[in-house]
Amino acid sequence: MLEARGLEKRYDDGERVVDVLRGLDLTVAADEGIAIVGQSGVGKSTLLHLLGALDDADAGTVLVEGRDIGQMDADAQAELRNRSLGFVFQFHYLLGDFDALENVMLPLLINGSARAVARKRALEVLERVGLADRVDHRPAELSGGEQQRVAVARALVAKPRLILADEPSGNLDPLSAAHVHELLRGVQRENRCSLVVATHNAELAAMMDKIYRIQDGVLTEVGSP
Repeated sequence: MLEARGLEKRYDDGERVVDVLRGLDLTVAADEGIAIVGQSGVGKSTLLHLLGALDDADAGTVLVEGRDIGQMDADAQAELRNRSLGFVFQFHYLLGDFDALENVMLPLLINGSARAVARKRALEVLERVGLADRVDHRPAELSGGEQQRVAVARALVAKPRLILADEPSGNLDPLSAAHVHELLRGVQRENRCSLVVATHNAELAAMMDKIYRIQDGVLTEVGSP
């Protein structure tokens, strides 16, 4: 499903250059869930941004279903993100003027789906994440856990083949975090898609098929739970 080869990424930090990723390799099979762990600042978010075509690598290749995303133009990358990838971030990034249903419908409307089709699919996904009775509530009217479940629903609505989750429960209380963990892993298995999650949460990491640690810009597999 996903393959990264020799990824390098560096940033200018005042008078010095910081090498965040140094020839990093990663392979994710179809239907596989993997966790990426490591200390803050080691490059977990940077890696997910490269895998999701949200940023460009300084060197190396990212293949999604055999397609080199680095060779795509901006429009092709945007279409890939909309149709094949689902993103869940630490902050939900919901649109405050739209209710939960409208927020979840947006990816489908952007890719040209008819409004009735988008609404039906969004309702189905919101029901799956346990928010069937909250569809007409705006983000400010939802709890933190509910907001993140809306964000998960938005990531899933287009039936992506790959979900990228960056600290998806980092802002949640333990109970809400556990619900989001179970939801992500459960839906990933049901939909038979791949999941890459960057996390500090040991419980979430332990739910995945494989765990990798990022350190000094490279990945090392540290075991299968």
